[in-house]
Amino acid sequence: MYIRSIMFFLNRLILTALLTAPAHSANIELPALGDTASAIISQQQEYELGQAWLRAYRSRISEYNDPQLYDYLEELLYQLAAHSELKDHRLSLVTINNPSMNAFAVPGGVIGVHTGLFRYAKTEHQIASVLAHELAHLSQRHFARRVEQQRKNATTTMAAMLASLVIAATVGGDAGMAAMTASQAHSMESAMRYSRQNEQEADRLGIQTIYAAGMDPKGVPGMFEQMLRATRYTGSKPPEFLLTHPLTENRVADAKNRVSQFPLKHYPDNIEYHLMRARALIAIEKNAAASLNRFNSELEGDSLNKDASRYGLVLAHMGLGNFDDARKNLSQLISSSPDRLTYLLAEIEIDRREGKYISAIEKAQNLLRHNSKSYALRMMLAEVYLKANQFTESEKVLEELAQRYPDRPYVWFQLAEVSGLAGDIAGVHKARAQYFILNGVFDKAREQLGYARKLLVHDYQETAIIDQQLRDLADLQEKMKNF
Repeated sequence: MYIRSIMFFLNRLILTALLTAPAHSANIELPALGDTASAIISQQQEYELGQAWLRAYRSRISEYNDPQLYDYLEELLYQLAAHSELKDHRLSLVTINNPSMNAFAVPGGVIGVHTGLFRYAKTEHQIASVLAHELAHLSQRHFARRVEQQRKNATTTMAAMLASLVIAATVGGDAGMAAMTASQAHSMESAMRYSRQNEQEADRLGIQTIYAAGMDPKGVPGMFEQMLRATRYTGSKPPEFLLTHPLTENRVADAKNRVSQFPLKHYPDNIEYHLMRARALIAIEKNAAASLNRFNSELEGDSLNKDASRYGLVLAHMGLGNFDDARKNLSQLISSSPDRLTYLLAEIEIDRREGKYISAIEKAQNLLRHNSKSYALRMMLAEVYLKANQFTESEKVLEELAQRYPDRPYVWFQLAEVSGLAGDIAGVHKARAQYFILNGVFDKAREQLGYARKLLVHDYQETAIIDQQLRDLADLQEKMKNF
């Protein structure tokens, strides 16, 4: 009965705070997390808990599906993780198009990044400082340690802790607090905030991680300065990141002191960061004309990186349908860096938008010979095939991606659409099932697998695979009930 009351509280709390959730999220199935006596969990349980949280989160937000930005952030994240104290390197990256300065880590290796973080981080070293900090929280298992502290104080439950993470990551601290009663808000605010000791520990380890990864540790105090500047601009309301990671004078002073102990060294800036920053800024603005003005102003005045500003012009012109202007600016970039994949992908994108599908496909296939592992390039090729009405070819590319990246809902969503156009109805249902599983909508996933099984009833191998998937789905649901 006590477990049921906790689950009622958790579901009521989330539903109250997230009133704008998509319709399909009503069928989300969250884990029963038990009482405070079960607060100490193993790393495997923590991973499974994180995956359960991720399914709930995905059902309530729209991920920002830019394969190029995703590729960049994932590569940076794994570069940092390789030099961190993290023992379990199973990481799940989530990108959200939100203008707020925010990033978050959830136990079990889930890392979330808002596009708004790119507005404030002026260099790759600064954005790396935020990711390294979050990795440090994960490596030191600060979430589990907070749960144990709360257990001792008997002030909150593990379920409430998870609810606070959903709220903080989805709607921001203030909105989440406004949706609760005063007593709930006090408990959640306490649960959401890391202790000063946790923060200093994460700062220290984050600095070490950045330095070990060959990046500039001064990115840490540099990012702190950007956060403080953002706080001044927004008045009394701090950036979302600082709601759960309070920034004190002692933290800033301690970080500067630690960084000063490293030998002076020149750390080159990475242009790819600035190119991805341009993509993020355009996504945030959602107005190609405004973006065009922004990047024109940067080229005429101050710019963090002139090539990135010109790349922003290329993207803005594409958004406005000014393909000649886009090609003109892009040609300048390609002439100086003819092998940069980001520029070559832009060239393919212009071809696709102009309907020059044969040219786009040839360019993409040629690039694959030297960039076979590029997720962004393969997604681009699948999109070109789709626009060229070569549905079977697009389906093949997406099926390969689904095998390589089975935990990416966007791949399964695209595969379901293309499979339908290719006449592969069973494939539609199988892809939809995987998409629903990753979004925690298990009843719809079971329904889709049932449809696929009926269509493939005479295919013994396929029905055996589907039967196993149904058993795995039942096991997953049972595991979530018995956390």
